[in-house]
Amino acid sequence: MIAVLDYDAGNIKSVEKALHFLGEEVKITRDREEILSADGVILPGVGAFGDAMEKLHQYGLVEVIREVVDRKIPFLGICLGLQLMFESSEETPEVEGLHLLDGRIRRIPAAPGLKIPHIGWNDIAFPNSGRLFQGIEEHSYVYFVHSYYLEAADPSIVTATTEYGTRIHASVEKDNIFACQFHPEKSSGVGLKILQNFINVTKEFREKNAQGGN
Repeated sequence: MIAVLDYDAGNIKSVEKALHFLGEEVKITRDREEILSADGVILPGVGAFGDAMEKLHQYGLVEVIREVVDRKIPFLGICLGLQLMFESSEETPEVEGLHLLDGRIRRIPAAPGLKIPHIGWNDIAFPNSGRLFQGIEEHSYVYFVHSYYLEAADPSIVTATTEYGTRIHASVEKDNIFACQFHPEKSSGVGLKILQNFINVTKEFREKNAQGGN
């Protein structure tokens, strides 16, 4: 089972629908025990950084997310979910993020002819190998909706980039933590393959636990 964190953020139903399409059992939940018993956890998100962090604190999910990471449960952030994993955002500089990974969220720089927010399909390059992109060709197109982007402190965790006025760190992976700035659930066949790859990681986690692995 994959738990999708319910903290009043948008985009939850489309994630649920995509996972159901792939044959995966899904629970939309903020219940600690359900989350910690899942084979994988997804933090979706559409909206403002500060508001989202406030909701995560309000529902006690910040501590639960840290437990998920500590227990090595596969954890995937999508769009705003990626941004929340890092230290802070220029959108609300006074608000501290989850800081699961080092890096900051910057505003996409204005440029002539460049529309912000960035809405639409862009191709992705793979500076480092990542389990989410197994079987996916480099320069495949995925769907973005955002005004802010990740600048990761450690380039070795960046598994996908795109160009939109600047180089955007579009996906990261470190241990059991995965994240995408784009929306795999809205990215057609390529996005479904990315979600299937995450499901495969959760299955490996489940099998390891069943065998008593650490």
